[in-house]
Amino acid sequence: MPRYKLTIEYDGAPFVGWQAQANGLSVQHVLEAGFKGFCGEDVKVNGAGRTDAGVHALGQVAHVDLPNETALDTLRDAVNAHMRPHPVAIIAVEKVPDTFEARFSATRRHYMYRIINRRAPLTLDRGQAWLVHKPLDADAMHAAAQVLVGNHDFTTFRSVQCQAKSPIKTVDEISVARYADEIEITCRARSFLHNQVRSFVGTLKMVGEGKWTKRQVEKALAARDRAACGPVAPPDGLYLLQVDYD
Repeated sequence: MPRYKLTIEYDGAPFVGWQAQANGLSVQHVLEAGFKGFCGEDVKVNGAGRTDAGVHALGQVAHVDLPNETALDTLRDAVNAHMRPHPVAIIAVEKVPDTFEARFSATRRHYMYRIINRRAPLTLDRGQAWLVHKPLDADAMHAAAQVLVGNHDFTTFRSVQCQAKSPIKTVDEISVARYADEIEITCRARSFLHNQVRSFVGTLKMVGEGKWTKRQVEKALAARDRAACGPVAPPDGLYLLQVDYD
């Protein structure tokens, strides 16, 4: 059976998350229904990351095995047609060896979190970013974020429901930059714990408001205690930006 690598974009707002669940519509379900509409068979779409409810993607990656070989453009366009009107789109399709695994072959994942920092309510970006009214110091946030770079026990910054075997992860990069009223926080690592990026963002927001210092972030990390984390940021502003492979 030929295997295909999919690059996928979606608005996470209407979904319970990436993974198929009994309590509502998932991105995975929409994709699998799209493929069934195309080829008439049940197939499993395997994603590189299980984004939570409300989390978006600009570059989610998945793989799928199909019963027959198909032209790449035809595959993309036909499945996209079958997924309408859901806000999910296959951006690119590539034929790959059957050794390729969207999740386990990934070498790095990139996430971006968008904060709109202004008094006025959101219009076009409603549901697509976190609106924070109080002025934020992006430079202070960036400096504090460097505490979280490297190999650490991230117990403080993972959900109590996280199923990872170990809280130890290596974060390669965190950057915080302001573009007019928008603050973008980007994080890069091989893999992340459940709620790790949103936990980072909620804590860094406290720094940006002047409620926390860099030293307090250091203490929170060292505490290895979920109770030491700042409030977790909402899912609206989080995007799975890109997944890298060798």
